[in-house]
This record gives sequence, structure tokens and C-alpha cells, in this order.
Amino acid sequence: MRLLPVLAAATLALSGLAACGSNDSTETDASTATSGTVNWWGWTPTDTATANAYIAAFNQKFPDIKVNYKLVNISDWVAALRPALASGNGPDVFDMQPGAYVAQFKSFAEDQTKLAEDALGAGWKDKVAPIGISGLSADGKLTAMSVGSVYAGMLWLNGDIFKKYNLTAPTTLAEWKHVCSVLKQNKVGCFVQGAAQEGFDQDTLQSIANSVQPGLWSKASTGDAKWTDPGIVKTLAIWKDLFDSGIMQEGAVGYQQYPDANNDFLTGKYGMIMMGTWYTQYATTKAMTAALSAAGVSGAKPFPILPAAFPDVAGAGNTSEMYGDADFGLAISTKSKNKAAAETFVKWMATSSEGQQAIADQLNDIPSLKGVEPDFNKIELVDPATQKGPVEDLITKSGAITEPRESLLSADVQTGILAAATSVATGKSSPEDAAKALQQAAEAAGVTFK
Repeated sequence: MRLLPVLAAATLALSGLAACGSNDSTETDASTATSGTVNWWGWTPTDTATANAYIAAFNQKFPDIKVNYKLVNISDWVAALRPALASGNGPDVFDMQPGAYVAQFKSFAEDQTKLAEDALGAGWKDKVAPIGISGLSADGKLTAMSVGSVYAGMLWLNGDIFKKYNLTAPTTLAEWKHVCSVLKQNKVGCFVQGAAQEGFDQDTLQSIANSVQPGLWSKASTGDAKWTDPGIVKTLAIWKDLFDSGIMQEGAVGYQQYPDANNDFLTGKYGMIMMGTWYTQYATTKAMTAALSAAGVSGAKPFPILPAAFPDVAGAGNTSEMYGDADFGLAISTKSKNKAAAETFVKWMATSSEGQQAIADQLNDIPSLKGVEPDFNKIELVDPATQKGPVEDLITKSGAITEPRESLLSADVQTGILAAATSVATGKSSPEDAAKALQQAAEAAGVTFK
């Protein structure tokens, strides 16, 4: 997706912002297009310093709109958000993710089609990443404007640890096991994952499946292949091997990716973690320093993290390709009492060159607006000599990814995936039995299989 220049109209549209979209409560709107208070709830950015950097950049242009960011752990998201939106006392703006969240929260979100047209013109769809439109649309309604995309299916390495023990990124399952043995001999953890969280188990399973048979995971997600396919069974068997061989840390099924696995990696206890492109932000001195502080480490020195391809764990010679969706869109609550200001904030974040540059330079998301790229002259990496090339290559590679991550799966199927993953990991089910149970869960959820 290396991208066309942004039309000046996108920026000009902001100067004359007026409340738009399906705002049917203008008379009770407590805000204007240039003043008011916007309460934004999200599970991402997971680092509040990143969210505050976005808000600070926004306030340079709109100083009279106060934006309050509330971080909600993704494991608590549905339980916290649904009653808040229903009550009318919740957020004005909230994160929206493709897939199950669109299905669950679309009725609480304003249709932002007109907002997009006002900001970017009649041809707005040609100016933003297509993956950010398809994944956030439902029933003919654009539930949110994509801020940027994220891609998963890769590892992040602690550069200092790998350098200290003269190690290189593993490219096969055997190499991965070797790296782990060297680290453990030196009393360093190898790989850490929050295997209690479905989304991250799904990432690892999809990556394994792409090593076994590229595209099979997506076919099973759409009903073009069954979850009992031999390739999925093999995927679950390799997943079990990660636990049996000690690649996965002890007690992984009791770990949350955030904060448990994340904190353990950032505090140097482990050499590798399974995270996606959103983790690129921690390649910077600023974000890494803030993350270490949030993890309770006082005065710790930031270390360079390096992206690495997921190993060919199946040994079939297949590259385990990455996959992704719009990371999150910004939805506007139908019950917001500050819609005019909320629309200004969403437009600036998702459609203005300034807002999208702020997104790009935080390295948390790949910008949605075409033509916007990180300015590495302004970005301070922890170790530019080792990080700049790999990070730039990762961002460039991401532009060509088309395989979806979350958008094809319902909440019920995702629950089935977590059940299959944990039952196999703990030895309660064989890969074959877990695959059968997952197939049954998908059929019960209404998926039609060919």
C-alpha cells in the first residue's frame, strides 16, 4: 500500500467542520466543532503515553476540545463498554475492531459515511486503506473510521539478549528449540505468551497454520475448509509441541498477554514474544522508556527490540505469511452529548494529514490514509543502527498483506478457538478431538461449510 499524496481538501475540510453524520440531537449537543469535551475509551493504544501524544498533536490545532482517554483492558472490554453505551453515560468515542466487535456494537455507533465524504470528498474510498472500510462496515453502515492497520504473525526479539549470547532469529522449529536451550542454560527465559487470551492464541495458531498450509486458516474461517482438516489438526499438534518442548513458558495458559507476558518481555525476563506491528512503538526510546516505567521498572535502560518472521515450524518450506485488519476504528456513540467535537476528533485522527502523521510517527499503527509514512528523521529509535532497517522493511512488507486476522471470525468461533487451544495445551484433548470440537462450535455459530 505505498500510497498516494493526501489531497489538501482533507485538511481544508477540518477548518470548516460542522456537526455531520446522523446527529439527530443537535439541540442537546454540549459541544461545537471547535470546543467541548470528548471522552474516548479504548483498549488500544495500550500505552497511555501514545494516546496522549495523539491528543497533544490534536490540541495544537483544536486547543478548545479536551479529549480524555480511558484505557480499558481488552479482556474487560465488552463487560465495561456495553452497559456504558446503553446508559448514555459512556464514551463519546470508542474503539471499534473488525469482526466480533462490529457485530456486537454496531447499533451503538453512528454511521460515519457522511463524515468520510465531508472530510475526503466523494472519492474518499480511494484515499484510505480498503481493509479499513470492509472490516468496519456492517449492514450498509460505516461503524467507525479506521485510524490505522496492524498486522500479526511475527516475533519480536530482545536485541541485547540475542547479541549477548550470539544468537540469530530462529527460522525453523529446530532452530527455535536450540535458541531456547541456549537461553535456558544461561537462566534466561526463551519465549513468553499469554495463552489465556484468545486473540494471541489465535495469532500463533494462524501463523503455525500458514507454515503448514498457507491460506488454510482463512479458508476454515469462511467455511471453505473444515476445522477438522488434517492441516488444522497438524497445526494443533505443533501448538502442543511448543508447550511440550518448553518453547512456551511454564504456566502459559494462566498468563494474560497484557499485562503479564508484555511486562515479562519488557523487563528482560524473556528473549522473544509473539506480538504484531503495534509493538513497533517500543522500538522508540520514548515508548520503551514509558513502558518500562509502567511495568514498574525504575531507571531501567531501554533495549532494542527487533522484528523477526515467524519460523517455518511445519518444516514444509512455506513462509508463514502475516495477516491483519484495521487495528481499530474510532466510533462515535449514538448517545454522545458531544457529537460535534467528537466528529472533529475522529476526522482529525482518521482523515487529516496531520493526524495520520501523528499516527505514523508513533509506530503503533500503519496509517489508514494513503501517502502517509513515518518520518524517521524525527523518530528516536533505541538503537538506529540495528533497528532502522528491519523496522522500515516491516512497514514496507505490511503494505502488501491481504490475509485477514479478526474480521472473518465471530465471537462464538473465537471462543471455540480458545477452548481448542487451551485443551490441547493442557493435554485435556488431542489435536483431533479439539479440531472436532472447534468444527462443532463453528457449525453451532451458523457457519456454513462447503
